Order: sequence, then structure tokens, then C-alpha cells
Amino acid sequence: MSKLVRTAQAGTMESTDILVVLAPAEAGAGIQVELVSPTMRQHGSHIKQLIAKTLQAAGIADAVVHATEKGAMDCTIEARIKTAIKRASNE
Repeated sequence: MSKLVRTAQAGTMESTDILVVLAPAEAGAGIQVELVSPTMRQHGSHIKQLIAKTLQAAGIADAVVHATEKGAMDCTIEARIKTAIKRASNE
């Protein structure tokens, strides 16, 4: 189980990528996802759920996520979240 101890980011603002900024949140705050995406209406809900699911699978229960998505595939989103977790935790 990972514990976030600092703010970290992963990804870029390039096309087909996502820039993720992950920060620890107070215990009990849950996972808060703030998303900016050109496909917000069509895919915003799916992207937010994918981010939350990836964090929960890593044992993260409380986090603040700021994501700017530019057409990233699911596998890219998961990879960026996992990288940000490693950078923000003591792993």
C-alpha cells in the first residue's frame, strides 16, 4: 500500500498524452479528480473513473488529482497515474 508524501507529476501536454499532478489529501477526504479535457462531455466521466480506479488499486484512498488530458488512451492514463504515485510516495 502506497502513501502519498509529496506532490508529484507525470506526463506532458502533448497530443495523445495526459499531464497528471497528484497530491496527498487529508485522511478521509477521498479521491478528488479535477479534469480538463477537450472530450469532457464524451469521455470525462470514464477518465475520472479510470483515474480513481487506478489510485484505489494502488491502495491510495485520499488524493487530489489535477489532470489535463489531450486524447490519451486508457493505458497511457494508467501509466501516468502509476508513475505519479511512485514519485509522490516513499517507493
